[in-house]
Amino acid sequence: MRPPPLKLPPPLKLRRAGRKVVIDRRTAETQIKVTLALDGKGKYENRTGIRFLDHMLDLVARHGGFDLKVKATGDLDVDQHHTVEDAGIAFGEAVLAAIGNKRGINRAGYFVMPMDETLAVAAIDLSGRPHAVIDTKVTVRLVGDLQTELVHDFFDGFAMAARANVHLKVMYGRSNHHKIEACFKAFARALRVACSKDKRMARTLPSTKGLL
Repeated sequence: MRPPPLKLPPPLKLRRAGRKVVIDRRTAETQIKVTLALDGKGKYENRTGIRFLDHMLDLVARHGGFDLKVKATGDLDVDQHHTVEDAGIAFGEAVLAAIGNKRGINRAGYFVMPMDETLAVAAIDLSGRPHAVIDTKVTVRLVGDLQTELVHDFFDGFAMAARANVHLKVMYGRSNHHKIEACFKAFARALRVACSKDKRMARTLPSTKGLL
């Protein structure tokens, strides 16, 4: 007998009020709810089942000046990949929804982040064209309880969902913990600039194409 067809939950539910959104993203592998306020105070409450990822999301909220809650349940008994990648996708979906029609935003931002002996650079363009270039220079398999190769998947998922260019590069460093943390801090501060409003350009779309 054939097995019954797999029933998938609704893939995405969205609620938006101004630059505040709630994303409820559900697949057969993960269930992720993201609550995001772009113009927040850096408050956070993140629970993904991967403690080091929680710490990185906390940093994104605090350094980005966002209010961020991420609650994720995933098939961690299989691997961390689905949870980490889908967390990046859900966060990207939340950012895309929260910035709305993009009129008046800076659109692009960059930041150079020192962290003790480590230096990381981030550049983000909310261009409507997804692309990620990530170079962490991490040399170990695990930092804390996070599989380090999945840092790339998180940012790749974010770039795809937010329709953004994301470039992250560790220039140098010794501590693998610091390398990843500097990347997330630089990313948060670059994203903060990109999402911020420019009062002089309040009604202007930051593109000569007329579409982002």
